[in-house]
Amino acid sequence: MKYDIIVVGGGHAGVEASHVAAKLGFKTAMFCMNKKYIGNMPCNPSIGGSAKGIVVKEIDALGGIMGKIADKGALMYKMLNLSKGPGVHALRTQEDKIDYPRYMQEYLDTVKNLTIIEAEVKSIIVENGVCRGVVIDSGEKVFSDATILTTGTYMEADILKGEKRIKEGPDGDKRSSGLANSLKENGISLFRLKTGTPPRIQKDSIDYSELEPQYGSDIPLSFSFDTDKSREFKDHIICHLTYTNEKTHKIILDNLKRSAMYGGYVTGVGPRYCPSIEDKIVRFKDKNRHQLFLEPESIHTDSIYLQGFSTSMPEDVQLEMIHSLKGLENAKVLKYAYAIEYEAINPNNIDYSLNVKEIKGLYAAGQVIGTSGYEEAAALGLMAGINASQMLLNKPPFVLKRSEAYIGVMIDDLVSKGTLEPYRLLSSRSEFRLMTRSDNALIRLFEKGYELGINDEKRNERYKTLKSKLDFCFDFLENTRVGKNDKVLNLLNTLGISFTDAGSKSLKDLIKTKKINYEQLQSVYDELPILEFDEIMTLEITIVYEGYIKLEEKDAQKLKQNEDFLLPSDVDYLTIEGISMEARERLNALKPKNLKEASRITNVHPSDLYVLLLYLKGKKN
Repeated sequence: MKYDIIVVGGGHAGVEASHVAAKLGFKTAMFCMNKKYIGNMPCNPSIGGSAKGIVVKEIDALGGIMGKIADKGALMYKMLNLSKGPGVHALRTQEDKIDYPRYMQEYLDTVKNLTIIEAEVKSIIVENGVCRGVVIDSGEKVFSDATILTTGTYMEADILKGEKRIKEGPDGDKRSSGLANSLKENGISLFRLKTGTPPRIQKDSIDYSELEPQYGSDIPLSFSFDTDKSREFKDHIICHLTYTNEKTHKIILDNLKRSAMYGGYVTGVGPRYCPSIEDKIVRFKDKNRHQLFLEPESIHTDSIYLQGFSTSMPEDVQLEMIHSLKGLENAKVLKYAYAIEYEAINPNNIDYSLNVKEIKGLYAAGQVIGTSGYEEAAALGLMAGINASQMLLNKPPFVLKRSEAYIGVMIDDLVSKGTLEPYRLLSSRSEFRLMTRSDNALIRLFEKGYELGINDEKRNERYKTLKSKLDFCFDFLENTRVGKNDKVLNLLNTLGISFTDAGSKSLKDLIKTKKINYEQLQSVYDELPILEFDEIMTLEITIVYEGYIKLEEKDAQKLKQNEDFLLPSDVDYLTIEGISMEARERLNALKPKNLKEASRITNVHPSDLYVLLLYLKGKKN
């Protein structure tokens, strides 16, 4: 058998890589061990969240499919951080664990050029530094011009509960065996990582009268540009909130040695930003309680996901821990929590196109290169699929800058700094948050997806209509003066807004005050069109934060221009205010020669570099 592109794995990275390769016209084969696990959600039944929600919008803008499927399977929409600055606004959906993979599988069945094959890939075929294909469990060789590894947490996976170690993949699926050895034999450096998942509780065994209800956002929201209508607020499912307590903490501390993690049974490194509950108790001893969210997994089951309660304790201890929680005193456990260890490719082996260095045509994406989360995996799968296609078209790699997208931030972090733990996207990782917002993802990236050939002509026509509508609004607001418009003056008076020179103000000036919004002005001016939520956000944020956005653009350019700026060898980085302590310690220990070298150091972020540049230039002057 021969294909243009082979994708190994059917998780969130695998489906995006397979879809984009096939959509760009390449004969593509996706190999998965079990078709029913394509698009599976073995951990939390949600998409998006802080920073991650922006990534889903970016995937959709480029032509990926996660946002479309998430909108179809969404049970609740919530826009996070609306009370904070616009750079951290992010959408999160509660997803249906049954429907999401079903919709994904149904969609993939309609994709031309894509063949889904149920088989285990045991090794890669490499000849003279070029990947020529794979060998599957039947012994058959399957050839290709490019191969993309998206094996997630499956390679040599072990499930851990206390001292119990089971050779198994996530959700009880079969693990991948043999492929890891093949990668090592071809000079690819691997390392072992750990992640985990909380217990699932029977819905009717919970006393909800003791819990705090958590509602979604009562505004029209969606991830995808293609979604005409998403689940209405009145149809949202409700989540609930409870907390750990002193009793919970005592049970955990009394049984700490029985935890796989603290009992010495774990060899992999776990995620620092999504720790197990026992890790939280040990690391944050000053906290007498921790938030836990009870999230329905599906409308088709009675399973409740206990968000924030990941653990590797044995089952008897888990039951005691669960029964110590308010509202869960009589809870019945449908599935116990577990930790999972697996082999991953050290991201230092990967270049900016996600090609494995030294092996042409071999790409890797998702949790297999050290990330965590469905959204990070999907974004990397999309980029690997794009770049494998670019290679076959003899075109240069498609690389996004840090100032262009969170996807660019993630790939730059992984490639230039590597990771010692499962990498998670955070808004704090981006120094250009005002430029890479949730509301403007389409404006930032749609045209790039169109130029690549992913966004088709029909979608492009809709985008052009949207863009011209926004351009008209910006122009109208900037060039229309209040003058003697009684309707506007009455509106200002009704809102208690007083301007001595209101008549000379433009409508843009009024929005800049943050005392009046677009919808209020639209009710006065018939020329202004009705806009969707994201469109209004883009308009108002661009106007209100115009000066700050321009400053970020200058900062991005300045860092690029100053990469060769020499750093004195006698600088005491520990004394420089405004730089994170982690960065100070790393800089002091390694003493980089210039700004570019400093940017390649783990835990040194561009925001640290910008402060350092200002400090040294100020000192020099």
